[in-house]
Amino acid sequence: MLSEEEKREIEVEFPRYEQKRAVGIEALKVVQRHRGWVSDESLRDIAAFLEMTPDELDNTATFYNLIFRRPVGRHVILVCDSVTCWIMGYGRLIRTLQDRLQIKLGETTADSRFTLLPIVCLGTCDHAPAMMIDEDLHQDVDSSRLEEILERYP
Repeated sequence: MLSEEEKREIEVEFPRYEQKRAVGIEALKVVQRHRGWVSDESLRDIAAFLEMTPDELDNTATFYNLIFRRPVGRHVILVCDSVTCWIMGYGRLIRTLQDRLQIKLGETTADSRFTLLPIVCLGTCDHAPAMMIDEDLHQDVDSSRLEEILERYP
């Protein structure tokens, strides 16, 4: 069931669109912000609220790669795997992260602190390799800075 607060935040978006269903991505983001991810039950509740089928909304949710359809850690690390980041050290960065966190891409640490995911592009090719933790962009990342960066996210 959507909370009253979630409903209010979704309804704020209605005037910006001609149809309720066009608010789909924003509604998914609202629920994810409150719950950390979008469960099947939440997706069905959102779809009903927007007067669309769960399948229609799921098509949007699975296309948009920043909607998490399964539980994630308190902090999500998105590592850019674009060509530029590959050239500038993605391989070293991802190996260092996996060794430090003891997880592989797509996994969450045992303490649920971090989830490690690839992302196609962070749009900062002039500062590769890059990663994003939650909403914070980290550029020119190398293993010497990694521990300092991770410590900012308890």
